[in-house]
Amino acid sequence: MAWECGIDGCGAVFDDAESAVVHQATTHQRCECQVCGTIVPDGYLAIRHVFTEHSRAEYVRTYGASSEAVRKREALLEEIDAVVDMQAIATELKR
Repeated sequence: MAWECGIDGCGAVFDDAESAVVHQATTHQRCECQVCGTIVPDGYLAIRHVFTEHSRAEYVRTYGASSEAVRKREALLEEIDAVVDMQAIATELKR
């Protein structure tokens, strides 16, 4: 399965989820979580941050997200979480 970077129409394609996440974290600008102010890499790691560190209600309230937008991001998290090796990503990002 190919993994495509969905940030700002980037479109870069990778053979594995880990490479796509590392690309997002190292190539694209970081963003500020509007709930808590933490600076996080854009893409998967930003979505993972907001959905693991904050409640769904906080996300909806802060970002004005629709239930469809929430479901889309939750589905994306489930899809990536099912295959991603977070230790491999952490190791790569420490380099």
